[in-house]
Amino acid sequence: MLSTYTYPRYAFRRPAALDTPDTVARHPVVVVGAGPVGLSAAIDLAQQGLPVVLLDDDNTVSVGSRGLCYAKRTLEILDRLGCGQAVVDKGVTWNVGRTFHRDAEVFHFNLLPEPDHRRPGMVNLQQYYLEEYLVRRAMALPNLDLRWLSKVARVTPQDDGALIDVETAEGAYRLHADWLVVADGARSPIRRQLGLDIEGKVFQDRFLIADVVMKADFPAERWFWFDPPFHPNQSVLLHREADNVWRIDFQLGWDADPEHEKKPEQVVPRIRAMLGPDREFSLEWVSVYTFQCRRMADFRHGRLLFVGDAAHQVSPFGARGANSGIQDTDNLAWKLKLVIDGRAPAALLDSYNTERGEAADENLLNSTRSTDFMTPKSQASRDFRDAVLTLANDHAFARALVNSGRLSVPTHHRGSPLSTPDTAGEVFSGRMTPGAPMDDPPVAVDGRDGWLLEHTGNGFVLLVFGVADTPAFAALTGDAIPVRTLRLPADGVAAQRYDAQPGTAYLIRPDQIVAARWRQPEPDAVRAAVRRATCNA
Repeated sequence: MLSTYTYPRYAFRRPAALDTPDTVARHPVVVVGAGPVGLSAAIDLAQQGLPVVLLDDDNTVSVGSRGLCYAKRTLEILDRLGCGQAVVDKGVTWNVGRTFHRDAEVFHFNLLPEPDHRRPGMVNLQQYYLEEYLVRRAMALPNLDLRWLSKVARVTPQDDGALIDVETAEGAYRLHADWLVVADGARSPIRRQLGLDIEGKVFQDRFLIADVVMKADFPAERWFWFDPPFHPNQSVLLHREADNVWRIDFQLGWDADPEHEKKPEQVVPRIRAMLGPDREFSLEWVSVYTFQCRRMADFRHGRLLFVGDAAHQVSPFGARGANSGIQDTDNLAWKLKLVIDGRAPAALLDSYNTERGEAADENLLNSTRSTDFMTPKSQASRDFRDAVLTLANDHAFARALVNSGRLSVPTHHRGSPLSTPDTAGEVFSGRMTPGAPMDDPPVAVDGRDGWLLEHTGNGFVLLVFGVADTPAFAALTGDAIPVRTLRLPADGVAAQRYDAQPGTAYLIRPDQIVAARWRQPEPDAVRAAVRRATCNA
């Protein structure tokens, strides 16, 4: 097979002198798993000043394109981690998706129908590139100790953390983590070793992934077919990737033999039927997968915190895997930082379980619905699906029922215990409610044009619209949990999206989620909202 990517090999690094078979050193945070989620968690914590040890049993990035689509909110998080621009520059930007039934288009959507957003709805990029960019960032942080070829053999939870037994080619050693972030993937050896629950549904269907190298003038859009003439009675998905690579997913059915279907003599005719006899192409990577929609009941177990696929798994249709995992770490890191620093109680970490459990349930619901539509398991379900697809050609109501995978969007934590409800009598319009992720409109700050999210993140920020001077809020920067004030004009795109009037203020959490909003706030109201957002109330 042709390869367009040269996999880096990272050298084993001996652990610090304190980590020896005879000495158990304490570390504030240990992260297990150097995939996109574990790397994001480690970088986020390190950027906030915490010493972090990151353990991985491999010495390179993931093989194959795997996680491919990175959503707007994830790109905004990656911007804060120092990798967003590299992903956008290398990846394929797209906003439009089209769904076909046989030869006819029946539905299309636009992930970003309005202008004035910094990042697109989606960027396609092979997972190995994302991991490479994250590794570079991780290795540039002096307080992040990334240890390759270090297998976690056993985890022993304790009241004050966890003991971790690590095996390497140069011998075994043990270290103590005050807090352990578990990002070791869907099969999670740590979760299995501890006998922790994970419940849900395994879908009895198989899909073939083929990464195909070819030059084609297809637009950078998501194309999904139900019952196409080149693969009858099944579904097919097409995405464009970097380096003239195209990702094609073929539904195979539950009875397909995975090893047989991965053979080139099986794969090539399927692709040839799709692309036609004259299209030149080469295979780069082939895999067959099944998928499941499952989650742990609790993502926090004492001092162990589960993130990403270790905590929850979804269908790949909808790009909810890596996106939801990176958003897990975005929710977790600032909370863990405050707890370690003694500025918030450990109960704040229960809100990680609450908020990201809500996100997992939302993702599982959408993922299950799309999978049931795509792969109906009863004649009644199939009749309904086929009727919807037939009617969608001519009727708008049916198009809304076509489900080829609802694309990843961030969860709005409307009922979060960390959010302060709007004050009685104060009326707001728009989507920037407490618990919502921030919109990122263009702004001018100190005479420099830019984007709003560039001025937030890693700390509490109070957006104040249309007030020239805010001395009453200046004292908030000296609080135990400081709040920085950012003044914005009461007109323009930002004011419109935030429904701002002169004096309107929004309290923004370190993960760029709205914590509270007021028309004319007092400093004490802001302090009360900060206490609520940090479980100090």
